[in-house]
Amino acid sequence: MSLLAVGLNHNTAPVALRERVNIGPEAVPEALAGLRAASGAEEAAILSTCNRTEVYCALGDGDPAAVVDWFQSYHQLPDQQIRPHLYSHPNASAVKHMMRVASGLDSMVVGEPQVLGQMKSAYDTALQAGAIGNLLNRLFQHSFSVAKEVRSRTAVGHHPVSVAFAAVRLAQHIFGDLRGYTALLLGAGETIELTARHLHKNGLGRLVVANRNLARAQDLAADYSGYAISLTDLPQHLAEADIIIGSTSSPMPLIDLAQMQAAIQTRKHRPVFIVDMAVPRDIDPAVGDLNDVYLYSVDDLREVIEENLRNRHEAALEAEEIINDQVITFMDWMLSRDAVSTIRALRGQAWMVQQEAVDNARRKLSQGADPERLLNEVTRALTNKLLHLPTTQLRDASARGRDDLLQAVQELYDLKNHKQR
Repeated sequence: MSLLAVGLNHNTAPVALRERVNIGPEAVPEALAGLRAASGAEEAAILSTCNRTEVYCALGDGDPAAVVDWFQSYHQLPDQQIRPHLYSHPNASAVKHMMRVASGLDSMVVGEPQVLGQMKSAYDTALQAGAIGNLLNRLFQHSFSVAKEVRSRTAVGHHPVSVAFAAVRLAQHIFGDLRGYTALLLGAGETIELTARHLHKNGLGRLVVANRNLARAQDLAADYSGYAISLTDLPQHLAEADIIIGSTSSPMPLIDLAQMQAAIQTRKHRPVFIVDMAVPRDIDPAVGDLNDVYLYSVDDLREVIEENLRNRHEAALEAEEIINDQVITFMDWMLSRDAVSTIRALRGQAWMVQQEAVDNARRKLSQGADPERLLNEVTRALTNKLLHLPTTQLRDASARGRDDLLQAVQELYDLKNHKQR
């Protein structure tokens, strides 16, 4: 059994490509079935977020190249558009990649915790779809444990650096003091909740939360003395917003060009700062061409994020050391699995020889054979039967110059030390 991770992320592909290959939660079970059928993967999981879409596979007789082919064919993209952006990590490299992702070391914001929750959701989805077996189950659980160890033993997640923090910091660069401004947040998930917390902490004047689930929006807004609306009421409230930050899972933009044009006219051309953290995007990119609109995508936050990452660099190096050690631990376990079936077969063969010898002995005892003589006869026959095939194979190996097999047997049975005793 081998492991393989294939995908693309914020380091290898722009947001325009990432949103085209994004696989929504509702589509993942069917995608998993298609991936396994096309590649022959025995186990599989799909992680798709705003910053990455990647698959993790446990391959028996499956073809690694077929996994890459599936990734391209599923998204129906020309070879030249997607292949240059894909990465492929086999075995130990796949293990290290998953542990780095779970620990937040492969994120745009190093050490951010959201990806761990997303990975746990990807694991649960694959588990419910029947696509998780012993190998991926062990790898996911080990990765979750490593992420916890990284958090507890290093300071990689101690500093307030996240996409949400970067968005709020950028708003402060544009507006300065936020006390006289209104922010409209699209969504009510973890990223938006973190954004609301940072805005409130920095003295935001007024908060409006728009979400498909109004009750969820009301719960979040209440925590920060805000106001909740349904997404269907969004056009009527756009003109109120000086700051708009979106992070939903909507497959289509929630704010289009015409809606934003109308809002700008109502606002009498007062500037609007917008950060679209969603993939696919919540705001039509054409909105960014309007005067008085400052639209930033999740990729545009990179410069702000990098400015705030210096404090995490040393902690990240410590985390990499932890991960390197844990990769070795996992691979030792994985490779030991390959010996299990061989050991089981060897024991099974020995047990059959033993049973045959015992059955023969019992039959002869019932016929009146001398027990002392029979004991010597049985042990001699048992020894000969157990050693006959290995002895024959060793003679053949010697004739073919297979010194490696001869040395392996000497090591397995400790024959060199036996000769010295």
